[in-house]
Amino acid sequence: MDMLMFQLQKQSTTPLYKQLYREIRTAITAGKIAVDTKLPSKRKLADYLQISQTTVELAYSQLVAEGFIEPRPRKGFFTMPVEELAYLDLPQEETAIRDVPKPTYVYDFNPARIDTRSFPFPTWRKTAREVIDEENHELLLAGHPQGDESLRAEIARYLYQSRGVVCKPEQIIVGSGTEQLMPLLIRLFDKNLSFGFENPGYALTHSIFEHDDRQAFPIAVDEDGIDVQELDKTVVDIAYVTPSHQFPTGSILSATRRAQLLNWAAASPERYIIEDDYDSEFRYTSQPIPALQSMDVGGRVIYISTFSKSIMPSLRIAYLVLPPRLLNAYRKTFLHYTSTVPRIDQQIVATFMQKGHFSRHLNRMRKLYRKKLECLTQALVPYQPLVTVSGEQAGMHVVLTIDTERTEQNLVSLASDAGIRVFAMQNYDLLKQKSASSKIVLGFGGLDESEIQQGITQLMACWNITKTSSSAKR
Repeated sequence: MDMLMFQLQKQSTTPLYKQLYREIRTAITAGKIAVDTKLPSKRKLADYLQISQTTVELAYSQLVAEGFIEPRPRKGFFTMPVEELAYLDLPQEETAIRDVPKPTYVYDFNPARIDTRSFPFPTWRKTAREVIDEENHELLLAGHPQGDESLRAEIARYLYQSRGVVCKPEQIIVGSGTEQLMPLLIRLFDKNLSFGFENPGYALTHSIFEHDDRQAFPIAVDEDGIDVQELDKTVVDIAYVTPSHQFPTGSILSATRRAQLLNWAAASPERYIIEDDYDSEFRYTSQPIPALQSMDVGGRVIYISTFSKSIMPSLRIAYLVLPPRLLNAYRKTFLHYTSTVPRIDQQIVATFMQKGHFSRHLNRMRKLYRKKLECLTQALVPYQPLVTVSGEQAGMHVVLTIDTERTEQNLVSLASDAGIRVFAMQNYDLLKQKSASSKIVLGFGGLDESEIQQGITQLMACWNITKTSSSAKR
């Protein structure tokens, strides 16, 4: 076909890949591009429109995902038939809207799950009773918009002792989850500033940037964490990273990369780093790695974390540590906001921490998760070298690299048919790049040791992976 005649507004706040995606989609649905037409190659279209190949790749990936085009091996991308639905303004019978039933699994290796059976319910219940008392009637009123001071003080003390984070309670913002705090944080920055995020990475983050109509770029990750050299080649102003335990690869940002990243941020007054320290409490091979914020002398690192892994996901309490410069902007922008976390919940957590229950709970859970990790890795030893494990230094998930001709999606599908839930690495990759080997993300927090052993045995069986003779001798 002739080269696509699209006018992209490079000064617009709408990302270029989104503009290109919309233009091609409109042309297909309007019939301007006929069915089974071959689209220009990513390189040719990028050269013609004077944009990056990554921009074209992102637009094509979205069109493939929505069924407007399809990739054909060694041929390129071709348009698919799209039926045009006429809108009829006719009365229709109301139909009941039912929730789609969630599949049930015998073994759920979801990396977001925690061990709920080991939670200290008696201690939590006692703490709640202490807080919910008629003497604490002021808790029925709205509190500080950044969160109760007692909770922020406990968080500041804990972060300094466990992560080396230096901050005052005044710098902390308490909110109901990362997905609630991140949009508030994004709104502190000028709309012309762009964001960079790890790829593969936490899917929610990219969605937040997109929903807030901010330009964001995927930055590659390797065994040393985010590729700072690639980051430096982009127009990114704010980088979102998970340096202590990258999700989902499990890689740890090396000391060299940490220095490079901080130097990158210091090179421009508009640059900042958002450090998501989502599961740093659980490290098994050595002492916890200090937070990136602890190395920051220029006030360029914004620290964010949550109690989802350390206490419970349903608690919905996360927190930001803002540098002083951004704190003033936050207070001006959100002057009339109130904290989204109920004060009673805040006070329960504050008391839980103040009385030492939180540290004891963490120590107990750290030992428990270490035993589960050891159980998981031992269960996988007989299948080496067909199956190798990485990312096991911290957190509650590992990555399996499978020596097989099966695709990741095929492996996930086979596991699902056997009642086992696992996750494809490609699901976290915005560019849907094909790797040399299939990689599966496997969480172990929500299963006990017997379930882990049985689950691995059945998982290998459904994948037709047998124990190797070399590992059987060990």
